[in-house]
Amino acid sequence: MLPIRHRIRQLRDETGDAFTLEIEPINAGNRCSFVPGQFNMLYVFGVGEVPISISSDPVADKSLEHTTRVVGLVTSAMRQLKHGDIIGVRGPFGNHWPLAGAIGRDVVIVAGGIGLAPLRPALYQLIANREKYRRIVLVYGSRAPEDLLYRDELEQWRDKSDLEIYVTVDRASTDWRGNVGIVSTLLARAPFDPSNVVAMVCGPEVMMRFAVIELLKRGVTPDRTHVFVQRNMKCAIGFCGHCQYGPHFICKDGPIFRFDAVEPIFGKAEL
Repeated sequence: MLPIRHRIRQLRDETGDAFTLEIEPINAGNRCSFVPGQFNMLYVFGVGEVPISISSDPVADKSLEHTTRVVGLVTSAMRQLKHGDIIGVRGPFGNHWPLAGAIGRDVVIVAGGIGLAPLRPALYQLIANREKYRRIVLVYGSRAPEDLLYRDELEQWRDKSDLEIYVTVDRASTDWRGNVGIVSTLLARAPFDPSNVVAMVCGPEVMMRFAVIELLKRGVTPDRTHVFVQRNMKCAIGFCGHCQYGPHFICKDGPIFRFDAVEPIFGKAEL
């Protein structure tokens, strides 16, 4: 429950309301090891604490990165931090994306908006072990071109990493030459083998619902479809009960769930 003091190395704006916080422990012996999909609790002293997924490379010997949007008091204060400021970190918490179970299969990654951030470490690991997987497909959508995360990195992945990347936006600007429409329209024609694929989905819940419907239509079974659920986490250790999700605690049993484990309750706002 005690946060470890970290120093801000850099704060980088990604979009109009999203930013990446790069941090390192004051004591090098407290460096955080994590697996793709896990999150940390970040504490702005005197303001409060929020759960934010780790979005950096899990094997690189460097600082931690967390990408988030300004959505409340804590993240608003977080965006005002500067190089050298101190922040508290608890974690990592939660489970991870099923990368080991995807070995020898196609992998389809479906991200919406800020949902690319929790999937970014999985993409790093897939690229680092590219020979272990068959086709790797990323389908990514955002509200508008200016809301796309990691635009330079997306181009690098497309050019150098043998990833098939499909990007769409809800609203196109005059200079946008890519796809326009919701993510599920791209999923309908994305090139993967539904009988031998693992799907990983992260984004707004309404986007995930439509994405899962399309995956099921394509023949991807619920046990090979994984969704990222992040609601109401406060303590991160299953003590406070704020994140109870049916029979699950998101902080302990999630935030990543096989769809067949949560299908009866997935998308229900009151849970």
